[in-house]
Amino acid sequence: MSEVFRGIKGRDWLLAGGLTALGFLLMWFDIHLSEAEAARAIAEGSMAHPPSSHSVWMLPAYAATTIPVLWWRRNLVVVTAVALLAMTLHDIVFGWVTRCGAGLPLAFVLAFLGALAAERTTAWIVCALSALLTVAVLIVDATTGPGAIAIGLPVLLIVFGIGRAARQRAVLNEELELHEEELRRLRDERAALHVADDRARLSRQLDGLLQERLADLTMAAESASSLEPAQAKAVLESIESVSRQTLDDMREIVGLLRGGDVALAPAPTVAHLDALLARLRTAYSRLTVTGDPRVLPATVELSAYRIVEHLVAALADHADSPIDVAVRFEADALEIRVSGLVDKPGELKAATARARERAKLLGGSVEVKVARGRAGAVAQLPVLG
Repeated sequence: MSEVFRGIKGRDWLLAGGLTALGFLLMWFDIHLSEAEAARAIAEGSMAHPPSSHSVWMLPAYAATTIPVLWWRRNLVVVTAVALLAMTLHDIVFGWVTRCGAGLPLAFVLAFLGALAAERTTAWIVCALSALLTVAVLIVDATTGPGAIAIGLPVLLIVFGIGRAARQRAVLNEELELHEEELRRLRDERAALHVADDRARLSRQLDGLLQERLADLTMAAESASSLEPAQAKAVLESIESVSRQTLDDMREIVGLLRGGDVALAPAPTVAHLDALLARLRTAYSRLTVTGDPRVLPATVELSAYRIVEHLVAALADHADSPIDVAVRFEADALEIRVSGLVDKPGELKAATARARERAKLLGGSVEVKVARGRAGAVAQLPVLG
């Protein structure tokens, strides 16, 4: 049963139901119209012929012309042909009754739907069947008489023309949308080609930069072996400065190559730890720096910052949970101590593992102890002389 009504939309029910109800209403008056009332209506010119039948069976018989509209989406030609056949049988069986008020809207609706939804050949077939349906509605219509055919057919053609114009406009809109989509695709492809060209240029720039900087660093390192200690120290400091600049330039170019997916700001260092703690919700975070503060190798600076970041993120971040971070610059190592309350032991364990991986890359270590809900971590990062 559900297969029979598959594809029928709510507006199809409203359309078929409205046409059926309109026909029932008109024919109900014919059923209850007396001969005297019919004669008076003919004398006044509001009726062309007295009703030939007062049978209530004309109601379900008329429904056979409108109910098929439910399936117009499946095959509009068949639906229009069924409506024409049912209307013809209605004419033969019941003769002169009022059909124009509901039959003409049915014919106009079918013609419009055919013009709007069907291809050219099918649309004209539906139009022809709708014209025959119009004739079947008016040929023995008690209210208008056959003379109304001369008016009904031109109106039908006008409705059909409106439907074809609406279809042409819809087709043009679809074509415009397709053209716009094609233009957007071509524009995107052109933009992608420009981006690819820019990335190729930046890649060549990065390669040239690396080759140039590496050659300079190699020459500087080779010359340092024959210099006095003070001069060698100055050369090595210059190498470190150039290396940092090279790293920053590489980060900028790589950021452009990746479309901004990476931050172009310099890598965080120990000097950024105070900003890291300032972002915490707790009002008792504290950073202590001791020893001989100095600029360390970029790998040590970044690893120190990330280790503190991992550990602090795993500690309780409440207004009343103090977090202490102590950094000590030693001659050959950087010592980091982080302590605070433990909120979620599982997160602390995962953070410790990440911190140890960071330290391991530099040959360092991270030890964490937890007692009475408070964690204390000590990280040792070696610093090459």
